[in-house]
Amino acid sequence: MEEAFGSALIIALGAALTASVILALGVTAFFTRRIQRSTTAVANSAAKIANGQYQTQVPSPGLGAEFDQLAATINDLARRLGDVEATRRRLLADLAHEMRTPLSSIEAHLEAVEDGVRRLDDGTMDVLHGNTARLQRLAEDISAVARAEEDGRDLRRVPTRAAALVDSAVAAARNAYVSKQVTLVVDERADGVVLADPDRMVQVLSNLLNNALQHTAAGGNVLVAVRKPDPHWIEITVIDNGEGIEAEHLPHIFERFYRADPARSRVRGGSGIGLTISKALVESHGGGLSVSSPGRGRGSNFTVRLPLAT
Repeated sequence: MEEAFGSALIIALGAALTASVILALGVTAFFTRRIQRSTTAVANSAAKIANGQYQTQVPSPGLGAEFDQLAATINDLARRLGDVEATRRRLLADLAHEMRTPLSSIEAHLEAVEDGVRRLDDGTMDVLHGNTARLQRLAEDISAVARAEEDGRDLRRVPTRAAALVDSAVAAARNAYVSKQVTLVVDERADGVVLADPDRMVQVLSNLLNNALQHTAAGGNVLVAVRKPDPHWIEITVIDNGEGIEAEHLPHIFERFYRADPARSRVRGGSGIGLTISKALVESHGGGLSVSSPGRGRGSNFTVRLPLAT
């Protein structure tokens, strides 16, 4: 009986061990194939993204939350890279356009002088100087964007009342508003002290006021309101009832050289990076600049959000 029991035990253990090994190998092979297919799909998608196919999407592998998060991260990366590439191409195209017009004018006038069609008189010199000045302003604007997007080391922050910043910007813009017959109203029922570079913040607010004036017809209204939404932040909002901004343009309004209406903006002489500089300057103060609009013809709101000094 002991021999039979030992023999049966050995056979049972051997069978159980064999079955366990076979089952383990089967389960391992199954999950290995699933993981391999998923990782292969991620690798192939990453290779396509590296080759510039930013529309590539990784399907959910169905292996748990971690793998789903990995796929979502890859997809978000592809989308962001696609947006960056689209912005880069538009930036280069707009920059080439901005440079092409004055360079073509300079070249045409120089050829006319060489061919004897025009004389190098004061009128010709004024045209040449005007176009070189336009190129110089373009170079300065690009340099200003680069400086503004740095970490703010050149800012001279001092405790400053938000209302004082608004008063300075409004005083500088008042004559232009009177000339165009646009009403400028200031609402400073709330106020607070912010740690800011007054010159830079007045530059931001002046740019927003100038932008509102350009897009508001005579007889329109622009309101500058100071609000304190909570004990830690102050908001300065420039509200106009002018042309407004269509919904598809809102996500791009702070991008370099972006114009919601390129033809009219170029006629007005803007380089298309004033809002980019303003956003970078506000963010270097630890705040944010946002825009909203109900749509074309219904005005727009630009809000500067700054942390209150502690």
